[in-house]
Amino acid sequence: MRSPATPSQTAGPFLSIGTEWAAGRNLADEQDPKAIVVTGVVYDGAGDPVTDAMLEFWQARSDGRAQAARKDGWNGFARALTDSEGRYRLVANKPPQGPPGEGTAPEAPHIDVSIFARGLLQRLVTRVYFPEEPSNSQDSVLSSLSDEHRARLVARLANASGGSDAHRAVYEFDIHLQGVQETVFFAVW
Repeated sequence: MRSPATPSQTAGPFLSIGTEWAAGRNLADEQDPKAIVVTGVVYDGAGDPVTDAMLEFWQARSDGRAQAARKDGWNGFARALTDSEGRYRLVANKPPQGPPGEGTAPEAPHIDVSIFARGLLQRLVTRVYFPEEPSNSQDSVLSSLSDEHRARLVARLANASGGSDAHRAVYEFDIHLQGVQETVFFAVW
């Protein structure tokens, strides 16, 4: 006797309950003067901030390959929760240029992001690229997109407004889950 498959269900409405233990973990030491900050707001299809999203970040090691766990426990993985305004914040090292992608050119520096939020049946996956990188024009992922979609994957360099980020580069990367400004998401199965 076969049972029918369990139907898909959306996450939520209390997605963030039980995930607070992982909030605040970064890809770089908060005190590292060479660290950068990636911050932004997660928006739903109506343009409202998503106040209980969870974002997972993955970063390559210095040779551009996937990070294996080190003896100090750092494995290129971090997690952030959105706050009451839908904003997230990540401290990271500037990613290196990656190994060749599908074409012959190496991948441009980027951070991989997975988004979990209420109403989603599965995680959404995107990338954060950096505006000043010459290798962006040769990256196989960016090259495969229209100008409009490519722009949605490149963060904006913002001026730090003071506080602990005044001495470092701050990049703004808003994530739109749906709508006319929808972020480019990748099918990863």
